[in-house]
Amino acid sequence: MAAIRTVFLGSAWQRCRVHFVRDVFGVIEKGSGEMVAATIRTLFAQTTPEAVRTQLDVVADILGRQFPQVKSMLLNAAGGITALADFPPAHWKKIWSTNPLERLNREIKRRADVVQVFPNPAALDRLAAAVLAELHDKWQVFDCRYLSEGSMAELLTTEPVEDDRPLPPQPELNQPGQRLHHSAGHHPYFHVDPLCHDRGSRP
Repeated sequence: MAAIRTVFLGSAWQRCRVHFVRDVFGVIEKGSGEMVAATIRTLFAQTTPEAVRTQLDVVADILGRQFPQVKSMLLNAAGGITALADFPPAHWKKIWSTNPLERLNREIKRRADVVQVFPNPAALDRLAAAVLAELHDKWQVFDCRYLSEGSMAELLTTEPVEDDRPLPPQPELNQPGQRLHHSAGHHPYFHVDPLCHDRGSRP
């Protein structure tokens, strides 16, 4: 989280709901696990951002009667658990858990297991990059697209945040040996969001 705040300025951080429930299981008796998990899952059955945030308070109050520690965990993690509410509902299933990332990592591992021995780290980097590029192409043009073009367009309807700070000085163009660099976060129009995998397309 500290790295995200430092590097990806302005980006959201979503707590994986599966891992959060596992943490909750560590502070309650085993026999209550299914009831507690089902109650927490009602957060993700809501259909509007307002309903998601309201439901978190409701769930915290319900579970807090029997499990005060669970209520504290919910309230302390509220920002991370409900970060998805700031995105189009069509994206929620893709960002409320780390399952998509885990599937992606498993695909890289599956290809690497076939090779077994790499001559150097660069060879592994090239294989991983090739796998990612292949999946990226599938997400862009096939029915299995990770985030639909229509739902991504909803993100562009948000008005830019007003910022009176001047842009950082830029080097003169067309000068030999110079490159123009834009750092995300120095200006509201240069925004990096690690939760939207193919924004600008994909963090």
